[in-house]
Amino acid sequence: MTSKWQITVPGSTANLGPGFDSIGLGLSLYLNLTVSLANEWEFIHTGENVPADTTVESHLLYTIAKDVATRYAKVLPPCRVEMTSELPLARGLGSSAAAIVGAIELANIVCDLNLSQQDKLNISSQIEGHPDNATASVLGGLTISAMDEEGIVDTMHITDIDASFVVYIPEVELKTAEARDVLPSQFDRSYAVRASANANMLAAALIAKDYERIGRYMEADLFHEPFRAKLIPAFSTIHEAAKNAGAYGTALSGAGPTLISIIPNNITESFMASMRKQFPNHTIVLTKADPYGIRVSPL
Repeated sequence: MTSKWQITVPGSTANLGPGFDSIGLGLSLYLNLTVSLANEWEFIHTGENVPADTTVESHLLYTIAKDVATRYAKVLPPCRVEMTSELPLARGLGSSAAAIVGAIELANIVCDLNLSQQDKLNISSQIEGHPDNATASVLGGLTISAMDEEGIVDTMHITDIDASFVVYIPEVELKTAEARDVLPSQFDRSYAVRASANANMLAAALIAKDYERIGRYMEADLFHEPFRAKLIPAFSTIHEAAKNAGAYGTALSGAGPTLISIIPNNITESFMASMRKQFPNHTIVLTKADPYGIRVSPL
């Protein structure tokens, strides 16, 4: 029996404009965990995008894994966890959802829980509070999801996204709670109808893989972006520059502050050169839709 595993979890972008708390996309940017059974708990952090000044007891991976084990009346055995990540913290690229999904998988492996894919979708979305980032990290590709009052998730899963994505990561962090504080508590009915229609059209365009419409409706959000725009560095100028450089559309990645553009595959080189020249204070990364979701390999 193996006692060491590699867990790879894709990061994600959520919303894609009006798909608020429902639409997610797994990205080819990853959280990697090397887990081995040990005599006591130990976390080894490598690289920049990992938690600092955390104890075992307060570590998100440990607390989630322990809670999942307890949910199934199991005792979580001690592990040595080596952690690296391509997902900057508090930037809107699903770093917390990836950690939650990775922790659930850790508990699943070392406690022999035999969780189904549906179990993983339900538990991760319940912990996150909404199913957008979590489902994308579990499944990869594009997910359009709903979660009922009992925490059961229903997901449409779309693969083979024939486009590329560019993320613009600013130096500043933005906590999701802070980004939610600027949202209205309610909408006028006619406003909500228009916002919902735009979300419906985005979902339909994503399923049809109509990239021109995808871009158009990514930029037609009324649920959150009009209120969060003031918190986002270069929000309007990046939108305009990306459109001029050939992007289908640009939106906040989750709650921000990162922005994301969807672009044709055949313009990646010129697009990246143009955007990096115009926005030197952002880290600009070219990525694709992750095709796999979470992966586990015995070592």
